This record gives sequence, structure tokens and C-alpha cells, in this order.
Amino acid sequence: MAESLEARGVLGRLKAHGLLGEMAAEFAGTMILILFGAGVVAQVVAGGIGDHDSIAWAWGIGVTMGVYVAARISGAHLNPAVTIALAAFKGFPWYKVLPYALAQTAGAFVAAIIVRFNYGEVLEKVDPGLTTKTQLVFSTLPGNGTLPIGTWGAFRDQVIGTAILLLLILAVSDTRNSAPLANLAPFIVGLIVVGIGMAWGTNAGYAINPARDFGPRLASFLTGYENAWRDQYGRLYFWVPIVAPVIGALIGAGLYQALVGRFLPEEKEPEAGRVAPPTDYKPT
Repeated sequence: MAESLEARGVLGRLKAHGLLGEMAAEFAGTMILILFGAGVVAQVVAGGIGDHDSIAWAWGIGVTMGVYVAARISGAHLNPAVTIALAAFKGFPWYKVLPYALAQTAGAFVAAIIVRFNYGEVLEKVDPGLTTKTQLVFSTLPGNGTLPIGTWGAFRDQVIGTAILLLLILAVSDTRNSAPLANLAPFIVGLIVVGIGMAWGTNAGYAINPARDFGPRLASFLTGYENAWRDQYGRLYFWVPIVAPVIGALIGAGLYQALVGRFLPEEKEPEAGRVAPPTDYKPT
């Protein structure tokens, strides 16, 4: 009996440490993502170096590097909307959803603090009042703060953009389909984000990730952006890049399962709920 209790205690500690490691990987991967993403927007908006294309490519590179960082340990979700969709459709454990989301948001927050610290002088030079002009460095706004897009137009855009993201992520991570080899999966996921940025960046800045928006938005609010929770019209906006991506992710994952996944042959996948398989995984 004592040995059984001891064994169960060890197993419990191993499970706890496993989840802690997965959270650490999600934190690190999302931090890398935002260091590239918020960093490039700061360079373009505040420094005047680069353009929309450099923003799209740097975000894609950030996703690629973040997935490479976290894929082996956590499956590299880096996005609460991805985590929720994988739980709903790909067998990812629901009890891990909140810990993953907290780790992802914390990673995004820390990265945004680093960007705010590093680019502080430039941001305050071009925007002394810390307004929506440079708020775009950290979080999204309807119409990127300048075009006549309202709350619901941005909401619609985020649903569509995230649906595209999840449909494609499931397509390239499904080993029953024509998935890339494990070491190429992060690169392909990064290209997906580049494409979404180039095609779906006008109406709402393609947040497509609640952690990517909320973590940096909180960081900007705590470092002087008093209106961080509102859009350029003064309306509460922070909820849009949280709620709409979750809805879009569920729609996109559901579409993949309905249109493609259910017609594929049943084969064992490397592990439930992974964006990228471990880099040493060899599909059979």
C-alpha cells in the first residue's frame, strides 16, 4: 500500500512537472514571437524603418522561431485560440487550456515590456502623449487606427483571419494529410502568418491571437498608454481580439474536420493537440 501511494505521488509530481515544462515552453515561444512582432512594428511606426511587408515577414519569422523553441515540449501553440481549438477538435486535454493561455499571455506581456523599454526614447519622441499613434506597436486597432473600420467590422475580420489560420494549421500538422516533415512544420506555420498578414491586415491588424494582443496591451497600459483598452473612437475594444479569434479558431478547425479531416484514413498521429510534431518525429 505504501509503495502504491509512493508510486502515485511520484506520478503526480511527474505530471505536474510536465505541465510546468509545457507552460515554460509556451511562455518562451510566445515571448520570442512578440519580440519579433512588436519589435518590428516599433521600428516601422516609431523609427520610420521598414513598411507593411517587413512587418508581415517579421511576424512570420517570429512565429517560426517561437514554434521551433516550443515544439518539442508543448507542441508550440503560442496562441490561446489555437489551444482551445485543439482541445475542441484534436484531443488536447481541456485541463491544460487555462495554464497554456496564462503562459502564452505572460510570455507576450514580458516581450512587450522589453520592446517598450528598448524603444522607449523613440516612442516618446514621435508620440509624447503615448496615443493610438504608437499604441499600434503593442496591440491592434480597427482599421489600424486610421481607416474607417468599426468594432464589428474588426470583429468580423478577426473571425475570418483566425478561421483561415486554424484551418491551415490543422492541415499542415495532420500527419494523415500531406503534412511537412516535423523540422519544416514551424517554417510552414510562419509562412501562413506571413500570408494572413499580407492579405488580411487592413481591417484589424491581424491579431488572430488573444495572448498576442492582450499581453502587450496590458504592458502598454502599465507603462503609460492610458487609453490602451479603447480604440481611436474611444470605445472599449480590447475584447475584440480576444473573443473574435476564439470564435474564428473554432470555425476554422471545424471546417477542416468537416471538409478534410473526416475523409482522411485513420492513422495514429504523434501526439494530440500539437501545432508541430517533435523535431525528431518520423511519420510512418
